[in-house]
Amino acid sequence: MKHLCKINTPLDLKVLTVEELTELAEEIRQLLVSTIAETGGHLASNLGVVELTIALHYVYNLPEDKLVWDVSHQTYTHKILTGRKDRISTIRQYGGLAGYAKRSESEFDAFGAGHASTSISAALGLAVARDMAGLKHRVIAVIGDGAMTGGLAFEGLNNAGSLKKDLLVVLNDNTWSISKNVGSISKYLTSIMTDEKLYKLRKEIWDLTGRFKRRDKIRETISRLEDSVKALLVPGMLFEKLGFSYFGPIDGHDLPQMVKILRDIKKIEGPVLLHVASKKGKGFVPAEKDVVSYHGIGKFDKVTGQVTVSNSSFPSYTDVFGNTMLELASKNEKVVAITAAMCSGTGLDKYAEQYPDRFFDVGIAEGHAACFAAGLAAEGIRPYLAVYSTFMQRAYDQVIHDMAIQKLPVVICMDRGGLVGSDGPTHHGVFDLSCFSAVPNLTVAAPKDGNELRTMMHYTLDNNIDQVVVIRYPRDNVPFAMEEPVPALEWGKWEWLTSPGDIVVLAVGAMAANTLKARENLHEKGVDISVVNARFIKPLDMDILAGIARDAKYIITIEENALRGGFGQAVAAYLISVRYDGKFKNLGLADDFITHGTRLELLREVGLDPEGIARSIRSFIYAEHKTAAGLLQKLVMKKNGSLKKKSMSG
Repeated sequence: MKHLCKINTPLDLKVLTVEELTELAEEIRQLLVSTIAETGGHLASNLGVVELTIALHYVYNLPEDKLVWDVSHQTYTHKILTGRKDRISTIRQYGGLAGYAKRSESEFDAFGAGHASTSISAALGLAVARDMAGLKHRVIAVIGDGAMTGGLAFEGLNNAGSLKKDLLVVLNDNTWSISKNVGSISKYLTSIMTDEKLYKLRKEIWDLTGRFKRRDKIRETISRLEDSVKALLVPGMLFEKLGFSYFGPIDGHDLPQMVKILRDIKKIEGPVLLHVASKKGKGFVPAEKDVVSYHGIGKFDKVTGQVTVSNSSFPSYTDVFGNTMLELASKNEKVVAITAAMCSGTGLDKYAEQYPDRFFDVGIAEGHAACFAAGLAAEGIRPYLAVYSTFMQRAYDQVIHDMAIQKLPVVICMDRGGLVGSDGPTHHGVFDLSCFSAVPNLTVAAPKDGNELRTMMHYTLDNNIDQVVVIRYPRDNVPFAMEEPVPALEWGKWEWLTSPGDIVVLAVGAMAANTLKARENLHEKGVDISVVNARFIKPLDMDILAGIARDAKYIITIEENALRGGFGQAVAAYLISVRYDGKFKNLGLADDFITHGTRLELLREVGLDPEGIARSIRSFIYAEHKTAAGLLQKLVMKKNGSLKKKSMSG
């Protein structure tokens, strides 16, 4: 690590020659592979932007200049170069560096992210704010070709092009589809087009034509000629039409070329788009061969690339969903699966192979995915929309406007419900129960295990549902073994997991298994609780709830969701309406964003692991007893005091 050991800030880069930067890139790759092999994380995408990141930090003056990353899962090199090198081994670990850009972590992180397609809009905001303050620094947005499939990216491009602010958008294209253009002609053309002398000459010619009587006709002819040449040689006419000066594509791993182009582009006014072609997984053969698997990966062998296999004997909820989709498709030809650039992540890779004509990956466009599903449902197709809970937030309007109002039978299968682990607050699916429970004509369900997930999915197909159904499940392995055949299910009904009693716990989804474990702990300490699998969040099972309100002395709800607007508040509203005279407690997530760490670590932090649940229930029960005993003691003392005074006065 000849060069890397000397790099603590971007200023340290600037003393290196361009040739030494190339050596530094290889040192950073070695550090990335060895680090992510131990921690897990986003490997392929980070290996693909090493040279681009170095070039940006070399040419621009951060943090005075502002660098905005789209998604920002590819910022590991950026973190290494900006004073966080010694902590890179803590990336995505509890208490360590975040896996994404985070404003509170470093002044070099100009804008936080975690979701796609936000960079251009955010960078434009930074550019406008700069101009309003009369400052002169540069603003750069880096966005991948995948994120460019999101509508928000084009909304940002459209606005940026019309405002004509000084702004550089770097399109990092790693699909290899434009590799044929990254040759000598493209390099030569881009070098010419970014040359300061040519840029000034073009401006002077444009100003000169303004003196002629037929200036509009002459300028139109010049523009058409230039557009024709560009259209023939470069793929950037769309961006030109949106108001950007387009350059590229250039080789994203040719550091000398990128440094030269970036230096030239700094002198060009207005919005500029630089098209960079890179290769995901660059420098690590296993990642180059399988960019999907090595996009977000767990621990692996840094020599062979062999991934560390989970020791769980049960499948993940994601796997159960994927296998169940195959079952549904095999018995009904109208079943289709839709996802938004998350085929593998949602477990639909096998479905895509087996039923390619009934599989639709719409790109990073959750709003479109939801509206598309509604259109399919309107014509009698049975769409199953697979999406992460945190990303489904981006399609909330479509759920209301396009699905629920029209009572269209779309099944939304929401993976990553609850705390997801090391991706942190941008990815935790902890608002979905609150969000979707507020929508009419919609059922919200949360299975306690893989068997219920499978059963719920079969039920939605077999029983001709006439409204939207949201099925929410966690990023975890199922807690119990899978059963055959598909278990029966009474739709809309909760399930007693124990016999009824005085202390009743209503547990939602994955919290049912944790509550059953907590029950064992409590029993050993002399507290007996009854557990209900509250698998339907909306509508509530009013039959069981009414009986519990009538008979139970203590009612506790547990949900892996924000307390505000969640399941517990819905139960509390009912209890108030019937003037419940017992004691009520709601366990869930406070009004805050939860940090990153493993799922187990985070459940422990928020008190939703079995030990935390048991502790909260004991405190609640004993506190109530203590309060009651204390009140009784005060009444007795007060009464005795009054009698004593009366006796003395007598």
